[in-house]
Amino acid sequence: MSDTSSEGGETAESQADVAAGLPGETEAEPGELNLGSSGPSVGEQYPLVVEHLEKSFGGITAVDGASFRVEKGSLTGLIGPNGAGKSTTFNLITGMLRPDAGTVTFDGEDITGEATHAIANRGLVRTFQIARELQEMTVLENMMLAPKHQRGEALWRSVTPGFRDDVLDQETELLERVWEVLEFFDIDHIAEEYAGNLSGGQRKLLEMARALLTDPDVLLLDEPFAGVNPSLEKRLLEHIHALREQGYTFLLVEHDMDLIMQNCERVIVLHQGRVLTEGTPEEIQANEEVIEAYLGGTV
Repeated sequence: MSDTSSEGGETAESQADVAAGLPGETEAEPGELNLGSSGPSVGEQYPLVVEHLEKSFGGITAVDGASFRVEKGSLTGLIGPNGAGKSTTFNLITGMLRPDAGTVTFDGEDITGEATHAIANRGLVRTFQIARELQEMTVLENMMLAPKHQRGEALWRSVTPGFRDDVLDQETELLERVWEVLEFFDIDHIAEEYAGNLSGGQRKLLEMARALLTDPDVLLLDEPFAGVNPSLEKRLLEHIHALREQGYTFLLVEHDMDLIMQNCERVIVLHQGRVLTEGTPEEIQANEEVIEAYLGGTV
């Protein structure tokens, strides 16, 4: 297998992203994606509700009574300077940290402090600032690990006559689904490449594609565009909007204010662990306190 990374820096990165079918190539608009289910199934108008969330580390308060909610089928932005508590809030919502106080409600049920895998199984999934692919496995192998409730995870099913065929049938179905998602994200041509050899942009695509294979209802995206070139950023946004039109819900942490204001229906502003304000992009742009604190006087 060839290594798509090199010491060429930006040149190697741009070459890898071109190989991913980005600039210089005429591409079809992303179509509807079939994840093997009927799509997002949350029943609440606001599937994610955070109330009075608190978290301190020693004498430092990282999240200080944050409260907000995310509407079903929306693309909501979560902004704030470094240290505002955005990633800590994500960690509290998804069970990576246990809050000192407050509640997290998902689709009408209290999930505060539940294990990360239990929350993901409910349909609330996140990505990370730094992609966490399994580097010594191929892209295809990384993807095949993601779907939930795989029968082959039980060893006895894999080796017991009468059950093994059932395992193989499901694996065939899952493989078809994986290839569809790979094609949706235009990374099917690198399916046999080791994940550790991918460019930064390709890793972002793999991270989001793998998250989608868990069949989520709500996705929390933690700076998915950090370090991504403009061509790939545009492509990722196309995928997010296409998925939102299918009913998926997104909460997006991002430092690029133009990107947030041009793509999100609502924006939540965190300041020192608290929600300073929230509203439409137009309302946030007109808020003097936000302008002074975060946007340098203009947007």
